[in-house]
Amino acid sequence: MPTIHFTANLASQTTAPVCTVDGTTVREALDAVFAQHPTLRSYVLDDQGATRQHVIVFVDGTAISDRRRLTDVIQPTSEIFVMQALSGG
Repeated sequence: MPTIHFTANLASQTTAPVCTVDGTTVREALDAVFAQHPTLRSYVLDDQGATRQHVIVFVDGTAISDRRRLTDVIQPTSEIFVMQALSGG
């Protein structure tokens, strides 16, 4: 089953443990985490269900390409990292 990791800054805002969940897409995996930890959803996704502007998701070391629908395919052994992107100068 895929494993999802959240950075420490997200974990400091709400409950964001490392989770092992079922899923074949990023959406399915994140929805499984949000079912267990519903307050985490609003830190990761906007009200349209897309990743927030300053959140980035990596699957097996590569940034996902579908930030809106989260349809990127994942494998049972995938490592998913959710982190806040840095911006500014």
